[in-house]
Amino acid sequence: MADIVAGKTTATERILYYTGVTYKMGEVHEGTAQMDFMPQEQERGITITSAATTCFWRDHRINILDTPGHVDFTIEVERSLRVLDGAVAVFCGVGGVEPQSETVWRQSDRYSVPKIAFVNKMDRIGADLFRAMEQMQTRLGARPLLLQLPIGKEADFTGIVDLIGMKAIVWDDSTLGARYKETEIPEDMMQTAEEYRIRLLEAVSEYDDQIMAKYLEDGEIDEAEIRGAIRRATIDNHIVPLLCGAAFKNKGVQPLLDAVVDYLPSPMDIPPMKGLHPKTGKQEEREAVDSGPFSALTFKIVSDSYVGQLGFLRVYSGKLEAGAGVFNATKGKKERIGRFLKMHANKREELKEVYSGDIVAAVGLRATTTGDTLCEQSRPIVFEGMDFPDPVISIAIEPKTQADQERLSESLDKIAIEDPSFQVKVDEETGQTIISGMGELHLEIIVDRLLREFQVDANVGKPQVAYKETILSAVKCVGEHVRQTGGRGQYGYVKMELEPLPRGKGFEFVNRITSGAVPKEFVPSVHRGVEETLQSGQLVGYPVVDVRAQLVDGKYHEVDSSDLAFKIAGSMACVDGLKKAQKALLEPIMAMEIVVPEDYLGEVIGDLNSRRGRVLGMESRKNVQVISGEVPLAEMFGYSTDLRSATQGRATYTMQFDRYDEVPASITNDIVARIRGY
Repeated sequence: MADIVAGKTTATERILYYTGVTYKMGEVHEGTAQMDFMPQEQERGITITSAATTCFWRDHRINILDTPGHVDFTIEVERSLRVLDGAVAVFCGVGGVEPQSETVWRQSDRYSVPKIAFVNKMDRIGADLFRAMEQMQTRLGARPLLLQLPIGKEADFTGIVDLIGMKAIVWDDSTLGARYKETEIPEDMMQTAEEYRIRLLEAVSEYDDQIMAKYLEDGEIDEAEIRGAIRRATIDNHIVPLLCGAAFKNKGVQPLLDAVVDYLPSPMDIPPMKGLHPKTGKQEEREAVDSGPFSALTFKIVSDSYVGQLGFLRVYSGKLEAGAGVFNATKGKKERIGRFLKMHANKREELKEVYSGDIVAAVGLRATTTGDTLCEQSRPIVFEGMDFPDPVISIAIEPKTQADQERLSESLDKIAIEDPSFQVKVDEETGQTIISGMGELHLEIIVDRLLREFQVDANVGKPQVAYKETILSAVKCVGEHVRQTGGRGQYGYVKMELEPLPRGKGFEFVNRITSGAVPKEFVPSVHRGVEETLQSGQLVGYPVVDVRAQLVDGKYHEVDSSDLAFKIAGSMACVDGLKKAQKALLEPIMAMEIVVPEDYLGEVIGDLNSRRGRVLGMESRKNVQVISGEVPLAEMFGYSTDLRSATQGRATYTMQFDRYDEVPASITNDIVARIRGY
């Protein structure tokens, strides 16, 4: 996991070469990387979808997921981290901790994934291992433990000093880095190496009492003991082992593989997977043993032109033969798995049986979607699913011909099943198909896939921002639903209060009735009525967020009251409240970082200000300035072209969603007028 240009895919290609999976190294810039198999990935030189593969190192099997670095495809990182036991965070030796690196680091912290850090591109001008280490401490709040020092700087980078074994490792360029030799530490580095070795031992002894006792006695500690203590501290998320290298120049990859085996957990090292019994709601556990009941989490669905739908599974316990029946505990449906496939990017190998710890693809799943738990029907369990971010940008898409209409609809449905951060809906007023995603690039790739992969010809509209609405004042409101149609009628009456919540809090429903004015069985219906009404606001029809709805009073009829009546009454009260309340439009605000040569600094800041942006800080890095700031997404369409033009292509920027914030009143009026068409 890493930022977009840290070199994840290049490092993965080297790993596959040195472990014997491939006989030729693929290169990202040439479009020949094995892990970037989509045409869009090969053309752009970026990873779009997380690719799975398997290799062996020192008699250990390693399942690898190479994830994208671009913020638009952050869902791929999220679902990969949900099922992995350990992660290698790759940092650029020049850029250090980039904004997207912070995002993926926070995602991994949320799932408590133990990590190793690999500072790549040590051969580049301006590479600085110690600055990257300092940024890990200040920006990520991590505790990096330096295990290696670089030998030589920039173009003269030839190898590393191993601070545990106190030896130098130098790579042989003539064998593409496959061979390396261990030598004595260069004399001019000995003092620095000893200094960092002491720091390493002090950090380890802080965590391990036995090592501390030995360290205080005579300072002689066995290598195996040090590695064992580092492993335990890493699995506990106490430290992050820090290594360095230059994957493109084939240096530092084998010690990285050693570190994966030495320090990252196997399925046996992590605590049992917790879940809930779907009927009783009681907590259950599944240990990573083949003899236990089968359980697996579906973390990804892919449409395959040869075998149909592929479901990527992480098996947590038990074993299962191909052709066997399983139970989808999330949906309460039986499934049958026809075949199991071990994936290597887009190539595959058939498996007769899968075991705990495996990451495989299953063929034949019909009702299963991302986040579903598969298990034995006699021992059901539901693992915690995954949270997917809301899309922030939309475009209208329509087929060019009638023949394309059906294909477009089918293709969009397939993509939506694959990618939970992508949404499709039909605008009821205009009849247009609206697709929504995480950014311009995300939607651009989807449109490209429609044309190439699914052969659908379509016209695409201009991007639209996914605004939201909120209220700024507390209001009291009433909803009454009365219908008498002969025979049994319908009656529901509720009094409510709507009030604003702090930004990002979403929606809260509070039942304050204690007298029984509204019977308890009807309260969930009121809740549903309010929630459904908030999907479309009174300002311009965007979803309403950051609202607390309190049910304070009501009336019911012994015969005529029903769930439907109270749902409609709740909805009517909500509409009444939204009409009375002071309203505001919310827009997505993006956190951004611009790396710009000093000559163009003033121009770039001026342009950012004209886009309603705010500069939050600046940092100087060797002839360039790094501007960190925030800017509304609505002002950023086409920014990459404008930035390139203004700086002769020398500036770069990264941008990611930060929060929703209020739109200034004057701009709100313009947006409302434009959308309402006056």
